[in-house]
Amino acid sequence: MKKKIRIYQSINTKIVFVIVLLLVFALQLIGANFITQIERQLVANFQEDRQVQMNFLESTILPALEREENGEEGEVSPDQEISNLLTEFSGSGITDLQVVNAELIVMGTSDTTQQNIIGQLSDDVDLRQAQITENSITRQVIDPVTQNRRWKIVEPVFSAGEESQFLGAILMESNIESVYEQISQITEIFLQSSAVAIILSLVLANMVSRALTKPIKEMQIQTRQIAEGDYSGTLKVYGEDELGQLAALINDLSDDVADAQESIDAERRRLDSVLTHMTDGVVATDRRGKIMIINEMAQSMLDKDQEGALGKNLLPILDVEEDITLRRILEKQDDILVNSRQNGIPIILRASFSLIQRESGFISGIVCVLHDVTEQERIEEERKQFVSNVSHELRTPLTSMRSYIEALADGAWQDPDLAPRFLEVTQNETDRMIRMIQDLLHLSRIDSGKSVLNLEIVDLTEMLEHVLNRFDMVIHSAEYESKNYQIRKDILQESVFVEVDPDRMIQVLDNIMNNAIKYSPDGGTITGKMEKRQDTVLISIRDEGMGIPKADLTKIFSRFYRVDRARSRAMGGSGLGLAISKEVVEQHGGRIWAESTEGRGTTFYLSLPYVPYEEEEWE
Repeated sequence: MKKKIRIYQSINTKIVFVIVLLLVFALQLIGANFITQIERQLVANFQEDRQVQMNFLESTILPALEREENGEEGEVSPDQEISNLLTEFSGSGITDLQVVNAELIVMGTSDTTQQNIIGQLSDDVDLRQAQITENSITRQVIDPVTQNRRWKIVEPVFSAGEESQFLGAILMESNIESVYEQISQITEIFLQSSAVAIILSLVLANMVSRALTKPIKEMQIQTRQIAEGDYSGTLKVYGEDELGQLAALINDLSDDVADAQESIDAERRRLDSVLTHMTDGVVATDRRGKIMIINEMAQSMLDKDQEGALGKNLLPILDVEEDITLRRILEKQDDILVNSRQNGIPIILRASFSLIQRESGFISGIVCVLHDVTEQERIEEERKQFVSNVSHELRTPLTSMRSYIEALADGAWQDPDLAPRFLEVTQNETDRMIRMIQDLLHLSRIDSGKSVLNLEIVDLTEMLEHVLNRFDMVIHSAEYESKNYQIRKDILQESVFVEVDPDRMIQVLDNIMNNAIKYSPDGGTITGKMEKRQDTVLISIRDEGMGIPKADLTKIFSRFYRVDRARSRAMGGSGLGLAISKEVVEQHGGRIWAESTEGRGTTFYLSLPYVPYEEEEWE
């Protein structure tokens, strides 16, 4: 996202500001030193000139003061001579000149408006100080009327000779304000020149700054494009300086990033493809267990969409937060079984965990792989159940046989009534075990793929009628005479030819008919029906027995499963007939299922693929 830069935040403004600030600082430093030196020099020159004038005036007035002190008279009196000399010295910036004798009596003044003070005692403090200290006094004073600055010199005058004598003093006041005005003019000229220099420097600094910031702005635009995924731009290299080298490096970086991004995108697409087409579910989380990645298979297995899973904690999604903690996963990474639903069907998932660790050992996340083990668990449960059922089915007849054999060994063989019955029971149990072992061997061959079908083109209508006729004879035998069973046939009048193994298919029909007879009540009717569908032949066998509970309908084709165990075992059933029938029908590419209503009977359906044959195909 491009952020607007305020003008005072711009590097261009900062460069201009720094350059101008440095220039102003330099001008201030130079100006302060220059003005100070000029001021000192001009003031010193002014003072030196006045001191020279004072020395000249002193040497000129000295004879007049000596005459005044000695009381000598001449053509011109000392007072008149001094007045003439002071008149000649007036001007040239001198505002006031006064000469006093040793008693500080004013002998002359250059100020025409102050002639009345001549001959009077001077009240000037500096003159009195010079009389006392006999030292010259120089200082700057302020005119009380004009408020101008003046330079005041009070010079004591001494007689010539070995023993100098104080003869008087000379007071000179000069207008030094002109010097300061000159300094002010010089300062003003300097400030004007500085202002022009600053303005010119602003223009020059802006030009220099733009020359420096132009490649920087281009680099900024290019780096922003790189950050947004556009690597097509190329920076112009303006020179071999640092900015030019930086622009060349950014161009190289753009190419390297483009190659790296292309490689990353390819890897990401491959990873997405792998995750999408994996048969296992994959869930990746951060170090706190929040889901960051979940593939489509995991969404299907957990019955969650991506929006409902991302950002959520892994354990509640797996519904195992009460059984396991995230700390335990981080410490042991044990596999766990998770109960879930896929498309509304209960499934069992095995969740395997692995940690995402950096080289430093810091754990940055967890990867959970979900594998559907529903079929494995079912097979394992069936295996356990199978072993248990086989053990039970073999133990029951063996226990019975052992009891009868022990009775025979104890002398029952000598009893003409008991011995034949015991031998008959033993023989029946032996036959039952043989049939069960044969069924188990048959199922084993089917499971291992060693059971080969001897396929033939047979008339299924004739086969079904043959089976129904045979069982019709059985139910009218002496064994079933008291049951009053009836078999009703509702089969096609035309021949339907299918490719099947006749022996195996008759075995399937026999199993279904035997079950129908076993579970039919006295006087019950067993209906065999046959009809053609679009590409299948449907055979149904219906009885009027006790029916099968709805919860057991999906289990009746499992091995050793009985709805009524006591009655089935009493009738000699092994619980393998329907399991074998299901395997045989599926070997033929068909399907077998049952529909039942408790107390009203059960209907078994057998569907086989059927390809109609035209008469000319048999010619």
